[in-house]
Amino acid sequence: MEQIRTLTPRTAVIWSVLRAELDRRAGERLSVLDVGGGTGGFAVPLAEAGHRVTVVDASPDALAALTRRAAEAGVADRVRAAQGDADALTGLVEPATVDLVLCHSVLEVVDDPEPVMSALVTALCPGGAASVLVAGRAAAVFGRAMNGQLDAAAALAADPHGTTGGRDTLRRRYDAADASTLLAAAGLVVEETHGVRVLADLLPAAVADGQQAALVELERALAARSPYRDLAAQLHLFARRPA
Repeated sequence: MEQIRTLTPRTAVIWSVLRAELDRRAGERLSVLDVGGGTGGFAVPLAEAGHRVTVVDASPDALAALTRRAAEAGVADRVRAAQGDADALTGLVEPATVDLVLCHSVLEVVDDPEPVMSALVTALCPGGAASVLVAGRAAAVFGRAMNGQLDAAAALAADPHGTTGGRDTLRRRYDAADASTLLAAAGLVVEETHGVRVLADLLPAAVADGQQAALVELERALAARSPYRDLAAQLHLFARRPA
């Protein structure tokens, strides 16, 4: 999997999990669905690794940038852009045709995450895997408190959906148990849960940029360990549709 070069403190943990799944299915050309995949930060490297990727996104501008990026990388024939919402996949993707689905930073912004998860599972082949990335509740509470926004931190901690109300840019945030319950209710078996950006958002830019390799390794080392995992800005769940 040397073709996948995107290793940064914000993505290294996710790529490590994805690489393990791709290595497990080495020699296969997978059908990948990237929901909310935008400009192709994951889709293009996966296509460069030989897989066929469909990106579904509501933004035509993002999809246009994806198309240009895929063409520049020489993988335009392996990347398909489809405009649409996450909960309307049935008209865009045939059921049980996807080997790997990515749903990153989507569930916290949709009106209702349950039909989105149902649509994702419907798209997956039996035995197919799902990479789900969601915003973490604990990090948001601590972040607001450290910035002196104690009322907002208290409201977010008390709110059942982990938001601060009308001005919040996200509709919900998760802890590991809540996210696992959502995936399980949709019919997925959660195999791994990691924290993403455990430290990356907390360090001064000079430290993060100047010691990037060390930070990548530290993020990997802490990602699956409690309590560090639970304080991460995002939670990454890797789950599978039973065969």
